[in-house]
Amino acid sequence: MPRNGDEVKRRLQDAALEMFTERGFDHTSAADIAARAGVTERTFFRHFTDKREVFFDGQDELLGTLLAGLAAVPAGTKPMAALRAAFHGAVPLLEANLPVVLPRLPIIAATPALKERSLAKTQALAEALAAGLAARGVPAQLASLCAQAAMVTFGLAVRRWHENPSTGPHEHLDEAFRELRLATAALKQS
Repeated sequence: MPRNGDEVKRRLQDAALEMFTERGFDHTSAADIAARAGVTERTFFRHFTDKREVFFDGQDELLGTLLAGLAAVPAGTKPMAALRAAFHGAVPLLEANLPVVLPRLPIIAATPALKERSLAKTQALAEALAAGLAARGVPAQLASLCAQAAMVTFGLAVRRWHENPSTGPHEHLDEAFRELRLATAALKQS
């Protein structure tokens, strides 16, 4: 049985991916995943609160990276530009995790419980970014609107990158934020 916590966590995640692919999410228990990984069910629950969390382990690291990136942006930077800079700062993390994340995406997309968890995680990120903007002096309602719009834009850029990896994530981010600016400008004209 492995002793290293990161190794155990990775084995559990790999086992979950295999079993969710073979049996489906609803027909796989935490005990099944633990057995496949060669650990006890109790060990599973030391690493994850439930089987839905097994695919969302990097959330805290992503949040920390985004908030650090937001804090590093010079004072006075407009909210959307500050958020875009924070997302650019998270690209190395996204690139490092791509081999782990890509195989999980079809399972998340096909599983309502995992889609719900993904949406909840995205909402938590948006709320944290809104709080980060508010701490920079952006009014709360504007901070929330900007954070929500930026998270949708970020999600679009990441999806496009997954679909077209020949173009890098920085380019997809810039293009998605440019499209958001154009859409916003078009609203002013109507």
